[in-house]
Amino acid sequence: MTSDPPTLIHHLLEKSAEAFPNKVALIHEEVRATYGQINAGSNQLARRLEEQGVTSGDRVVLLLENCLEYVIGYYGALKAGAVVAPLSSDIKSEGLIYLLRELMPRVIISSSKFEKVLQTAELDSLNLQALILKKISLSWKSRNYRILSWDDLICGRDSSNPDNSIKESALASIIYTSGSTGEPKGVMLSHRNIVSNTHAICQYLRLTEKDIQMVVLPFFYVMGKSLLNTHFAVGGTVVINNKFAFPASVVKQMVEEHITGFSGVPSTYAYLLHRSPLTAYRDRLSSLRYCSQAGGHMSKAIKEGLRKALPEHTKIFIMYGATEVAARLSYLEPERFEDKMDSIGKAIPGVTFRSSLAPIKEDIEVR
Repeated sequence: MTSDPPTLIHHLLEKSAEAFPNKVALIHEEVRATYGQINAGSNQLARRLEEQGVTSGDRVVLLLENCLEYVIGYYGALKAGAVVAPLSSDIKSEGLIYLLRELMPRVIISSSKFEKVLQTAELDSLNLQALILKKISLSWKSRNYRILSWDDLICGRDSSNPDNSIKESALASIIYTSGSTGEPKGVMLSHRNIVSNTHAICQYLRLTEKDIQMVVLPFFYVMGKSLLNTHFAVGGTVVINNKFAFPASVVKQMVEEHITGFSGVPSTYAYLLHRSPLTAYRDRLSSLRYCSQAGGHMSKAIKEGLRKALPEHTKIFIMYGATEVAARLSYLEPERFEDKMDSIGKAIPGVTFRSSLAPIKEDIEVR
């Protein structure tokens, strides 16, 4: 493995696949996929996308729940030089039509779960080359684009890393957020944006290949995608749990898989505190090294309740971020949790805050 630091998002995966080819990188229900398997699948997909005419800067839409196919689709599209546009798995027909007309994707990657909404999305009006589906269940006759089976594309062909010339400044992803307006807006993030933020987060959370992250946040959400990138950057393991509506099963799996890190937004932790046996499992969460929170202000009552419910050794990181900066901007050191509970902390490595009352300073604390 070369000593050069990763400069493109998919290099994060490639580095870990070279260092830990047989290590389990992703766990989702019965699926346990290694770094070698995920990298090989991503390489195969990249070549299939190129066969469909995908070139640098073309949009590839992901409409999937968190799963292995999402991860391979994400890194595979990036390896092909495409711009990945993940869309909410809760999207309705009208919203989908609007966003697809804005994006004009070359390829859409989805699954049978979303076939009905896709068939109402007027795809024939787009300059679409292909719709790639996992487990096709409906009829797709008389279309002016190709309907391709995921399983037929991801099979034993050339699985070596593509050698595409992609600049760090190239657009990598368009992530939609409603922000404060309520209207969806596409945030444009480059490879450099995401890689830089990924390295900073790994640094202050002190992530290593020993970390096992439970992911309940969707990958189409910038925080969810950050959890994927950061743990793949260090060779850790990501455990997907899409059943947060049944929080008892989430806490149980945290114990079974020896989870070291859990991340959520305020509503995530409110749900865990009030609708799960988190407190009862307190003494069984011996591996839980830290919990991190972002996505808005979390009330003092939830913070205090969380501190009581979690094991004493579990550190709590309160963070602040924005989609426009690829995920996270600041963090409150766990040691300051009690006396600075209402603070969002200081800037993460590589970030500066500007105060309207003072010149630019690094690591300025925001109250």
